[in-house]
Amino acid sequence: MLKIIFSRRGKRNQPFFRLIVLEKTKDPWGDFLEDLGYYNPLTKKGSFKVERIKHWLSHGAQPSGRIHNLLIDKGVIKGKKVKVTKTKPKKGEKKEVQKEKIDKKEEYTEQITDKKEDGKVAEEKAVKE
Repeated sequence: MLKIIFSRRGKRNQPFFRLIVLEKTKDPWGDFLEDLGYYNPLTKKGSFKVERIKHWLSHGAQPSGRIHNLLIDKGVIKGKKVKVTKTKPKKGEKKEVQKEKIDKKEEYTEQITDKKEDGKVAEEKAVKE
């Protein structure tokens, strides 16, 4: 499967991205099929080969989420944007999840202690008999 992705270039703290087409399983710093343009996130400037991007999309290449949103912003393709960032749970939600995990651990330890006590009672009965 073909993907259109960013390949990071540039110095430290000065990112610069190339838009490239490559096989999904390949390394973005290695060989690629075609260079489709560039994007500089610091200046928000970029240059895209619109015809070639449309060509690869028509041949089944899938853009990454950020590429998809960038192409929509620049007017290359039409559609809705895709959510690409992972949202962190809110502070209150995080505590609830932690409480649930603690409750589950407590239930588990109670079950284990109950089983141990049942085993001891069974051993005591066997010893008495």
